[in-house]
Amino acid sequence: MSGVPTPGTRYASTRRIPSGQRTRWSRRSRGTIGRVPVRRDPYRSPALNAPDLAAIVDDLGGRSVNYDEALAPPHVTDGWHQDRWTVELGHEAPGEPEPDGLVAAADALVNGYEFTDPSLLRAVYRYPADVVGRDMLLQGRFAMFRFHMGVRITAELDELREGPDGPERVVGWAYQTLDGHLEQGRLTYEIAKDLTTGRVEFRIDAYSRQSQIRNPLFRVGFGFFGRHTQLRFYRAALERLKDRLPHPPGEPGPDADGLVRVPTGAPPDRAGWAEIHVVHPGR
Repeated sequence: MSGVPTPGTRYASTRRIPSGQRTRWSRRSRGTIGRVPVRRDPYRSPALNAPDLAAIVDDLGGRSVNYDEALAPPHVTDGWHQDRWTVELGHEAPGEPEPDGLVAAADALVNGYEFTDPSLLRAVYRYPADVVGRDMLLQGRFAMFRFHMGVRITAELDELREGPDGPERVVGWAYQTLDGHLEQGRLTYEIAKDLTTGRVEFRIDAYSRQSQIRNPLFRVGFGFFGRHTQLRFYRAALERLKDRLPHPPGEPGPDADGLVRVPTGAPPDRAGWAEIHVVHPGR
């Protein structure tokens, strides 16, 4: 809708603002009111309609990690949460992991991101995708809000490491948060086998802090509930992986749009009709 000119005001010319842009009125010049076109970000505001997930996933490739690694642990620790969570999954025979044993089964669940509690977090990614370099769109769920946030897998693990009781074989991967995430940081998911005892563990090793969230509602809300939700996610992930091992789902496959949605078999959200979707809420 155009503005109403004040008496005596003249427009040198009028032009149509292209679709997808909004008009911001300049207050510096009242003699000739100028129109400054500002490109609209289609995902800037919360929306009731579900967003185009395929378009958002494809857009993640142009987003960068949202923090400076030189200013994060282990170089800088002030202001960062550092967490390490562990659960025992069982035992194999001593020695390197068995081809079809517990380590292989647990590693497959981790690679597929099948260990998350769908009431807290779901994920979407493009198929097929290598592990390193895979962009994933995480869908955090809190009350009626659905927060869509990007992460990128930046490291894959398959190494022999000295553990507290002797040598360990460790497999897994790590992701880092991208621009627009509510958090900044890195999470590493590991399956570790003690080669002497055969003990197998699932470990979460993470450092994180709140992102520089511009929206005051999301900033205050994350300040109150973010850490609690984060710790709840860690506990649920450990237990869910352990619970899924006896009857693991098949390898996740793509839907018609080429996207993999995990965890496999997650029930539909009962409150889907009233969801408020926020894409990249940490901007």
